[in-house]
Amino acid sequence: MIIRLVIRLVVLAAIIDVVAHIVPGIHLHGSFLWLLWVALIFSVVNLILGPLFRLLSLPFIIVTLGLFLLVVNAALLAITAALTTHLDIDNFWSAVLGGLLIAVFSWLAELLLPVIRRGGRKHRRTAAVQDPV
Repeated sequence: MIIRLVIRLVVLAAIIDVVAHIVPGIHLHGSFLWLLWVALIFSVVNLILGPLFRLLSLPFIIVTLGLFLLVVNAALLAITAALTTHLDIDNFWSAVLGGLLIAVFSWLAELLLPVIRRGGRKHRRTAAVQDPV
């Protein structure tokens, strides 16, 4: 389980690095270890504040058909930038684009990386009941 968390953290750090190179208003400072630190802070902020922000903004999310989630992701990224000196975001639109790209790249990484289920095995489909012949 710890190895899976470390792999996810390294992948998130790589995604944040790619996003910082793509979006002109997002700047990273420091080596890869500091990038891992930024990814860890972003993960903790997303873990603690993410569900709270999504719950409080649920009416806006429903009215905008989910587009308000971009603002929530931008806020989480901006909070991460405020908590560390190794990530700077110039303006709101850079945070929105950065949050969008982090969400899209994280979703793609989830699709490409194999997911190991609980118990250490990949989920296997079994037939519980056989069809009558």
